[in-house]
Amino acid sequence: MQWNWGLAAALGLCLMAHPVMAQGGTAVQGQQSSGAVLDGPNPNGGLAPNDPNVGSVTHLPLPRYVTLKGNEGNARRGPGLTHRIDWVFTREGMPLKITAEYEHWRRVEDADGAGGWVHYSLLSGVRSVLIAEDMAQAFSQPDKKSDLVYQSELGVIGKLLQCVPEWCRISVEGEKGWVQKSALWGVDPTETYPAP
Repeated sequence: MQWNWGLAAALGLCLMAHPVMAQGGTAVQGQQSSGAVLDGPNPNGGLAPNDPNVGSVTHLPLPRYVTLKGNEGNARRGPGLTHRIDWVFTREGMPLKITAEYEHWRRVEDADGAGGWVHYSLLSGVRSVLIAEDMAQAFSQPDKKSDLVYQSELGVIGKLLQCVPEWCRISVEGEKGWVQKSALWGVDPTETYPAP
């Protein structure tokens, strides 16, 4: 019997790749459906996932919100320059949700769920929000009975200043006001900002 060393090498490479079953029953290379990236073997011999609520690189909470630093950012199919660009973000300051980390790459998604892997240098920790309902009202206090300061159209980006249980204070083109969290994307419903 004569060996085909090229075929044997290819088969060996295939065996080194360990797909993990995602929640829906599909194989996802190197990650779980929760978005946690697998670190390596555990003492029991299997692959040990990170805590899905903590980034494996930064040790910051997952998911968390950031913003696009410049006016363009490529979202790739995987964490690396060799992966295909699936999406291009084109709005500076746009809020994005980080759902996973791998080395210098962050998996992000926008309010519509579009996204991919973005190099961390394209992201900023400065927080912003997206107005998620048309003509969202901003009040002088976190109370609908307070004075109406302004209204914002659907899709407007505002700088996040402060959040309490049901309201966030934001700035849109220099105007500041309190908007109900339900009218915003880029902040969690139970989030207090800045964190105490």
